[in-house]
Amino acid sequence: MIEEIALSRGHEIVSIIDIDNQQEFESEAFASADVAIEFTAPQAAYGNYLKAWAKGVKVVSGSTGWMKEHGDDVRQACENGKTLFWASNFSIGVAIFSAVNRYLAKIMNQFPQYDVEMEETHHVHKLDHPSGTAITLAEEIVEAIDRKEAWKEDTTDKKYLRVDHIRRGEVPGIHTIRYDSDADIITITHDAHSRRGFALGAVLAAEYTKDHQGLLTISDMFSF
Repeated sequence: MIEEIALSRGHEIVSIIDIDNQQEFESEAFASADVAIEFTAPQAAYGNYLKAWAKGVKVVSGSTGWMKEHGDDVRQACENGKTLFWASNFSIGVAIFSAVNRYLAKIMNQFPQYDVEMEETHHVHKLDHPSGTAITLAEEIVEAIDRKEAWKEDTTDKKYLRVDHIRRGEVPGIHTIRYDSDADIITITHDAHSRRGFALGAVLAAEYTKDHQGLLTISDMFSF
């Protein structure tokens, strides 16, 4: 899907690498790329960044789960001239949803009668939980709401933002945030129809990254 969208926008794809052709990282074709789009797994992502940077190729990545072990390494590399555009979700709709989430959380910080919780649903092939997008949204809520110390799965302790996960069928991704009180409930939801929105966002990020440097995020690309 990324390939289809990139070609439709007039871009040239010079290299496609998977687990079976890792030697392609050393090719002239790969080195000629302006930007590499990287969607893999936590154990592979950071190594892929290093291989791309070694060839002078900027990286756009949606891989999650590597930050705890390699976050400081990546930040230092980007301060020293490397470029990574990283996002837990590249959907334009999710970027808008995130902006709404931050704004709503700031408002709800003033109304302690509302408790907040989150639920994310994805396809059965997604092994990690909660999703990277849910973690990003949860961190935004915790930062804005003083009565929440952190987010946590499977908790009834009100000092934590509870985040639940569901794995069902081929669901591309649903994220729901609820503010519940004795009087009423306020709910916001992002429900992806397909993965096409993620693929388009990744290509847009690559276009942006070509002309920018450092550690980049969705908020750099969209001024919400």
